[in-house]
Amino acid sequence: MTNFSLLTEFDVYLFKEGRHFHLFEKLGSHLVAHEGINGVYFAVWAPNARQVALIGSFNMWNKTSHPMNARPDHSGIWEIFVPAIGRGEIYKYAIISPEGKNLEKTDPYAYMWETPPKTASVVWDLNYEWKDQAWMERRKIMADQPQPYSVYEIHAGSWRRRGEEGNRSLSYREMAEELVPYVKEMGFTHIEFMPIMEYPYEPSWGYQVLGYYAPSSRFGTPQDFMRLIDRFHEEEIGVILDWVPSHFPNDAHGIAWFDGTYLYEHADPRLGFHPDWKSAIYNYGRNEVRCFLISNALFWLKMYHADGLRVDAVASMLYLDYSRKAGEWIPNIFGGNQNLQAISFLRELNETIYNDFPDAITIAEESTSYTGVSRPVYTGGLGFNQKWMMGWMHDTLGYMKRDPMYRKWHQGEITFSLIYAFTENFMLPLSHDEVVYGKGSLLTRMPGDEWQKFANLRLMFGYMFTHPGSRLLFMGGEIAQGGEWNFMGSLDWWLLDSPMHKGVQQLVKDLNHLNKVKSAIYWHAFSHEGFEWIAHDDTQNSVISYIRKGKEGDKPLVVVCHFQPSVIYGYSIGVPVAGEWKEILNTDDKKYGGGGVLNGGQIISAQEKTHGRDQSVSIILAPLATMVFEWVQPVEARVIKELQTETPGQSAPKKAAKAVKKAELGNNAGAR
Repeated sequence: MTNFSLLTEFDVYLFKEGRHFHLFEKLGSHLVAHEGINGVYFAVWAPNARQVALIGSFNMWNKTSHPMNARPDHSGIWEIFVPAIGRGEIYKYAIISPEGKNLEKTDPYAYMWETPPKTASVVWDLNYEWKDQAWMERRKIMADQPQPYSVYEIHAGSWRRRGEEGNRSLSYREMAEELVPYVKEMGFTHIEFMPIMEYPYEPSWGYQVLGYYAPSSRFGTPQDFMRLIDRFHEEEIGVILDWVPSHFPNDAHGIAWFDGTYLYEHADPRLGFHPDWKSAIYNYGRNEVRCFLISNALFWLKMYHADGLRVDAVASMLYLDYSRKAGEWIPNIFGGNQNLQAISFLRELNETIYNDFPDAITIAEESTSYTGVSRPVYTGGLGFNQKWMMGWMHDTLGYMKRDPMYRKWHQGEITFSLIYAFTENFMLPLSHDEVVYGKGSLLTRMPGDEWQKFANLRLMFGYMFTHPGSRLLFMGGEIAQGGEWNFMGSLDWWLLDSPMHKGVQQLVKDLNHLNKVKSAIYWHAFSHEGFEWIAHDDTQNSVISYIRKGKEGDKPLVVVCHFQPSVIYGYSIGVPVAGEWKEILNTDDKKYGGGGVLNGGQIISAQEKTHGRDQSVSIILAPLATMVFEWVQPVEARVIKELQTETPGQSAPKKAAKAVKKAELGNNAGAR
């Protein structure tokens, strides 16, 4: 127990100033050698404690055998070096509060925790030999380039369970063998883990975090989780972690009332108590607390190679009156309702992440009209890369659940998002929040009989994947999960024995593929340059149509969404380019479980003004379907002339295919 410290005077200065963002290298427990003796160094911030002692399995939890030393620099940090102990030791801090109360606290900076319901910290290291150098290098190169984003959100404990083994969850190692190849096969570009940091209460789904620096030991060791991320990177799949800086639970062993005072949280419940989650709110104005949180964000990006953080409940951080009635909140210094300290914190968080990891992304779950969430800090924004488009989610699900016979009076619900779609860098979320609390699954929220439910779901996915922005889908949506999500059970994988469910899964695969290979989908995902309406006013037929445009020289796509169960022949759509078009995706395809009403063969545009455009195509509108058409090539005038010749009983697509075939034969003959 000789005097030893990892902290320098400069470390302490930065900590007090709120500028030390690598505290995980200094505070907590660290395996070190001092004067040739191996042991563990412990350091904890408890500025108001009368006394702090280290207790654990190595001293039989004796509160007097290992008193910690308070640093003389008034930093509030207590430290101790204990020789001859090592990895795997379990420990806590025994703290005597200013009033003399005895507290036992888990280490806020511990790299590993005992598996709940046990509550002690575990001495551990983060040694791991990464194999993702190619991915990390590519991430740097591609950081400033438009990229496809299609995110698969999962809850690690319930994606798949071993029913024959007591309904246990998969381990990190098992996820590396089963989850990674599944996400690869499905074509998602990223996976997002609901909070994986250690949490005591299972029904919180991870959102009541206490072990901010420890992946949950429910599923394995820190190295096991590193290997899981490594495997995703080997398969060129990015990893986003759900991160919760908005609140924390009041469990006795956690950071609430840590040294017998309101240290991490506000003392006044009007600032420090969250009415929705009955939890504590961080004091964002305290320098040491800002260091704790920003260090944690960098920790996951640096030590675990995470590719991004999805920041939970940002709206609740921005407003002092969030979920509060009059008299239950305190205005800021200007008399307003904005939480200026939280806003300052979020800006500093994003600036710091961008400075240290310019190729990582941050995504805000923010549900209000706060301006500039995904705009740079230097322009007055919060600095996030993307923001969840909660309005799109609400309006789309609200429209889709309507019986088709009423949709013509509500078309504005499905088109409204395009009025503000480019005010932020939006991600379209169909997250876990949409399949809980009695809402039902996405499939059961669709109207009509079984056929219509599946058709509506496929239609909605087609609309989602062709709408501007990036996208996120919660696990189970891709197999048309029948029941509401149950965090204690597995997804209903047996549903894939049904062709209808298997068809939805195949559609999501194909939409992900489309998202990757067609720059028209992702190149201008956040810019008006990539989108143009064809028509949004055909309320009688509930049809919308639009153009998606990629980088210069790439072929445009025309998307047509038909929200009625009828089939309409000879429907005219204005197109941006004359020539030959081809249907490259139709959600009514039989391989997706649809009826097979397709626009087969090539489609040739005619010089007929429609929707304000000189060229138009005649197509079949499939029932409750999204149809995607791609421009193929220009067509000679003689082909267009032949198309205009009436052929009784022959549909427009068949006439087009016949004309193109004759043109090809003519060209080949000429070549001979």
